[in-house]
Amino acid sequence: MPAGLLDSAVDAIGDTPLVALDRICRGLDGRVLAKLEFANPGFSKKDRAALTIIDEAERRGDLQPGQTVVELTSGNMGTGLAIVCAVRGYPFVAVISRGNSIERARMMEALGAEVVLVDQLPQSKPGQVSGGDLAEVERVAREITRERNAFRADQFSRDGNRLAHYRHTGPEIWAQSGGQVTHFCDFVGSGGSYAGISRYLKEQDASIGCYVVEPSRARALATGRVDDPDHPIQGGGYAMTSLEFLRDAAVDGYLGVSGRDARAAARRLAREEGIFGGYSAGANLAAALELLAGPARGGVVAILVCDSGLKYLSTDLWR
Repeated sequence: MPAGLLDSAVDAIGDTPLVALDRICRGLDGRVLAKLEFANPGFSKKDRAALTIIDEAERRGDLQPGQTVVELTSGNMGTGLAIVCAVRGYPFVAVISRGNSIERARMMEALGAEVVLVDQLPQSKPGQVSGGDLAEVERVAREITRERNAFRADQFSRDGNRLAHYRHTGPEIWAQSGGQVTHFCDFVGSGGSYAGISRYLKEQDASIGCYVVEPSRARALATGRVDDPDHPIQGGGYAMTSLEFLRDAAVDGYLGVSGRDARAAARRLAREEGIFGGYSAGANLAAALELLAGPARGGVVAILVCDSGLKYLSTDLWR
């Protein structure tokens, strides 16, 4: 095969760019470096987790040839699994709440996935997926897994999620930054990217400050208190008081970001830096700027642009 020619889209996962946000940080004491995870084939960081979960399942013999794969998703993990399963020959069923943006479901269907849309709870708000909504999606995913004798990808507990970021994303950030990173913050969904990247960075320099980002009124991990579980930052902040991947993860602090501040930061990212990210990217940027005004003053904060703004065109992010 000629040098530079890839065998499939799966081989294009990873090695995403790291960009200095020096326009946004002009006049501030410090820098923010943004890892552009929307440069993956499925436009999100979850492509990495999807690939490693399937690789690990094949290696262990947990996934048989032609077996159906099932997963609950806000859309990004499902898109990554749809790509990997299409290339590897596994039927894929994505179970997703109707509270997530419709672009995500349509993209998964276009990639060959069977998409099962789950109604939100009566008290839930469209576009805002609560912990209760996620629990209902989990119930449906379990039923389908049992009925079809399927392999459950289970991004909240299968270690391939964390390993993808420990083996690849973390080392990429460290190498691309020239080892200059002093702080890292991440909006938490499953916790896989935070756990994997923070572990790698701490192994390089134990003084690197690593911070978990949550919605400001649903700080379940930081305080156990949830004043309002409804927020527009899709893909995380489900008001879950514990996450498997965070049990042994080093956490130097917790930061709360409102939906309004995440929205404003995502818009700044697009208009000032030309980087078209989603809600969680805005949350990460808002948290990083807060760090630069405090414990990270004079330092270098690494963040993820977790997915593409294209997945939010139907939401209030761009209205």
